[in-house]
Amino acid sequence: MANSFASRTLTALSDLQPNMADLKIIGIVIGKTDVKGFPDRKNIGSERYTFSFTIRDSPAHFINATSWGNEDYIKSLSDGFRVGDCVIIENPLIQRKDIEREEKFSPATPSNCKLLLSENHSTVKVCSSYEVDTKLLSLIHLPVKESRDYYSLGDIVANGHNLNGRIINVLAAVKSVGEPKYFTTSDRRKGQRCEVRLYDETESSFSMTCWDSESILLAQCWMPRETVIFASDVRISFDKFRNCMTATVISKTIITTNPDTPEANILLNFIRENKETNIVDDEIDSYFKESINLSTIVDVYTVEQLKVKALKNEGKADPFYGILYAYISALNIDDETTKVVRNRCSSCGYIVNEASNMCTTCNKNSLDFKSVFVSFEMLIDLTDHTGTLHSCSLTGSVAEETLGCTFVVSHRARSGLKISVLSCKLADPTEASRNLSG
Repeated sequence: MANSFASRTLTALSDLQPNMADLKIIGIVIGKTDVKGFPDRKNIGSERYTFSFTIRDSPAHFINATSWGNEDYIKSLSDGFRVGDCVIIENPLIQRKDIEREEKFSPATPSNCKLLLSENHSTVKVCSSYEVDTKLLSLIHLPVKESRDYYSLGDIVANGHNLNGRIINVLAAVKSVGEPKYFTTSDRRKGQRCEVRLYDETESSFSMTCWDSESILLAQCWMPRETVIFASDVRISFDKFRNCMTATVISKTIITTNPDTPEANILLNFIRENKETNIVDDEIDSYFKESINLSTIVDVYTVEQLKVKALKNEGKADPFYGILYAYISALNIDDETTKVVRNRCSSCGYIVNEASNMCTTCNKNSLDFKSVFVSFEMLIDLTDHTGTLHSCSLTGSVAEETLGCTFVVSHRARSGLKISVLSCKLADPTEASRNLSG
């Protein structure tokens, strides 16, 4: 340790035993969860708050720490440090952990103990980088799992449904980091999400979603096409909306940015060599691949209001969402079949080349052929009492429901206003009348 700690007695994580007292522990924060509130069983009507984090002091040793308390204390403590900070913890309570119960939702650690922090006895102090040994700082680039213990993105896609629901490790490069999206659920809980697009030598685009503010904050620091991540314990799922495999960051996940491993260095060289030749994602098409929580869409628009709002948003990349009560005034299904039914790549979701039936995004040559799936691709007109929206996109499973239009997504296309239908349902006459008259 640096000289400033020479006179202090620090206990290594490897030496911790249950019920030890009067301890000082130093470590680098490698993982952290959001603050959450729960009903206090002892005080009906009030809430207790908690959050957890993981610290490391050597390549082989890391441990989880949890704190419980009132809202002000827990939020203040959580706001005091981030992933990548070095902290000194004083007077934590050392308890033996219940591995089966606790590691179901927390990162798996080699320690048989856990740390509990209390407001009255424990403190957490952030150390500046010049105060600590560089060996401690370097641990932030060391994955918590064996460097070869991961799935390539191609392996995930190839295994498909066999990995649905599984928790695995992933090594990949960052292709793009989406803007955080904030929403309120139907039961008025605040939420957020951020989609990160990953890629490697085997797949050109793969989605990983962050739902907590800590992982979203970490993701905002990643440089697209320059950053490699090792994500331990992410959940793999099959996204029915986009018909592809996706990853989700969960409370067990620990993400190592730019890991210092041979495998990561090989991938880093790959992305550097191919940085200029990689195909850039089409911004408009990417919106079709993004899963939207329809229950969070509450704003009601008329056609005229949509057009006005679109003009105000001109030049902005992000879409806006709303509810439209209208009827389908044009539905052309008598055109050529190729314009109504299209093949999409089962890997990335893009429309494949009609002549070769190959995906030019995923496939470099015919040996890399990936399966396709049939998707409806129709253009419809939507009309209400204020006007008509022409050439709205009605695709995929939504196109199979043409009873009436309720939800739409709007963003600026290169040639003007672009409307994509996210859900089609027959509107309740009373509800529609009330909104139209308003």
